[in-house]
Amino acid sequence: MSSKCTLILSSVLHFSAFSQGSGLSLNYYTKTCPDVEYVIAQVVWEATMKDKTVPAALLRMHFHDCFIRGCDGSVLLNSKRGNKAEKDGPPNVSLHAFYVIDSAKKAVEAICPGIVSCADILALAARDSVVLTEGPTWEVPKGRKDEKISQARETRQLPAPTFNISQLQQSFSQRGLSMEDLVALSGGHTLGFSHCSSFQNRIHNFNSTHDIDPTLHPSFAASLKSICPINNKAKNAGTKMDPSSTTFDNTYYKLILQKKSLFSSDQALLTIRKTKDLVSKYASSKKAFNTAFVNSMIKMSSITGGQEVRKDCRVVN
Repeated sequence: MSSKCTLILSSVLHFSAFSQGSGLSLNYYTKTCPDVEYVIAQVVWEATMKDKTVPAALLRMHFHDCFIRGCDGSVLLNSKRGNKAEKDGPPNVSLHAFYVIDSAKKAVEAICPGIVSCADILALAARDSVVLTEGPTWEVPKGRKDEKISQARETRQLPAPTFNISQLQQSFSQRGLSMEDLVALSGGHTLGFSHCSSFQNRIHNFNSTHDIDPTLHPSFAASLKSICPINNKAKNAGTKMDPSSTTFDNTYYKLILQKKSLFSSDQALLTIRKTKDLVSKYASSKKAFNTAFVNSMIKMSSITGGQEVRKDCRVVN
């Protein structure tokens, strides 16, 4: 195993534990599959060495899984005749790196068949993704079960990049998540890439008065318009979420304060005092952001559902 991969696990093993509800446990696989975290970390590391976009993809996949029916692996299921699955819903068509979860599942099944859920594999892979991009580490509570239902229409429940602060607050509170969790988890936008469709509302025909969202920095808006012209036909046109898009850091919050965030939902964090103060706090302290992000990730990933441990992450047993 690589030194970087070993670092993931050694840092996790020395991280202070958080108490957990939801029937999850930090030592869930201690007796039944003790090497599970090493095996998954190795797969995620190998995939990341070949493709630097993998960590952002896995972190986003975990978010999108947890916000529909809980963290239950429902986002991993394939569509079948008569049922369009979550992964084919409009907000999820740009999800990728499902093959990494398949590879991790195959490796885990080889050492302890029928024990580890796909939902747990995704939660662990999301943590590893943050560590591999120079972010914080934490112990992941385990024991999730895999859901049998996955419906594309339910992806309408995902918070959209066009949401205002009240819509964001409602979306998070419905899942037992606070405004503090909203601001901390939004920091996941430090990783990855966005297609034009997620922010075109801010740079073309914003409203009856302004063509461009006035909360956007003019030079930043101009650069976005050049990447995403009004009649854009390039399927994969878009831009990095922030300049350090493969490093987990607090640049995202600094950009919000500079009026250079991509999404309306990012800029919305400045519209009320409570969230604005947290943006400022995390912009000035990477340590404060890391601590908050870890706490909120544990809280979000403890929203559970599901009934089984799938043999294949893409199909129900």
